[in-house]
Amino acid sequence: MTFSSETTDVVRLIRDAAGTLRRAGVDTPEHDAKLLMAHAAGISLRDLDMIMLMGRDLPSSFNRAAYRAMIERRAAREPLQYIVGTAPFRYLEVEVGPGVFIPRPETEIVVQAGLDWLAADVRHPRVVDLCAGSGIIGLSVAVEVPESDVWAVELSETTYAWTERNRQRVIHDHPDVADRYHLVLGDATANETLHDLDGSIDLVITNPPYIPESEIPEQPEVRDHDPELALYGGSADGLRIPERIIDRSATLLRDGGALVMEHDISQGDTLCEYALAHGFCEARTGNDLTGRPRYLFAVKMVK
Repeated sequence: MTFSSETTDVVRLIRDAAGTLRRAGVDTPEHDAKLLMAHAAGISLRDLDMIMLMGRDLPSSFNRAAYRAMIERRAAREPLQYIVGTAPFRYLEVEVGPGVFIPRPETEIVVQAGLDWLAADVRHPRVVDLCAGSGIIGLSVAVEVPESDVWAVELSETTYAWTERNRQRVIHDHPDVADRYHLVLGDATANETLHDLDGSIDLVITNPPYIPESEIPEQPEVRDHDPELALYGGSADGLRIPERIIDRSATLLRDGGALVMEHDISQGDTLCEYALAHGFCEARTGNDLTGRPRYLFAVKMVK
């Protein structure tokens, strides 16, 4: 990609960059071009919008060479979040990069379903985040429910390093989280992981790997950059790991405790049936903002 010598104003610079991204097949070329410009200038998107509205020049902090390099990386379909180094989620922003799954907006709905259930009648909740990834689910619970205790489990050592980095990032702004968020390196489906908590957890909330191995994602950002360990559910239909998460949750939860688990849009009915046959007395599917079946909500049987 090259910027012409005539490209001196902000609008034209963004237009040229967006054109490059559009030709590369990026879904949101204008947005990405603007966000990367703001990042290259060390300002917010709101500040950039004001500069464009008022017809002002970019601040001296703007690095044209860095912007060009970032646009080239995005045109090669490297995830936007990897380029800027962070991803927003609910009220937090976490660090992301190679080796960690990028948080998705639909997972915010999954977290909200769990928080809504806790808000109904659970005080001082004990919550487990299985397959923690960037840590954003458990960290969001710890921040938004100040009286909670949260345990998070991550299998990959590479990803665990990102989780720990984000734990420290959140603790910097929310010091009380340090004593309430407990990070564990281990297999979320293994009986020995968090064994001492069995039967005592109010809520398990999780976004496990669930993509069917027969359905390789088309988007290069997902297919080529998200770690495979965080994507695929361990079988052709993607159900192997989600079913093992249901089994482990049934042991971790107290009687009447709840499981909220994100899944593929093709898996809702099957996972409800599996939950009802493996320790849960209630199971239903929740939809995402587009109306697609996105998560399992299940309540453990009371003996």
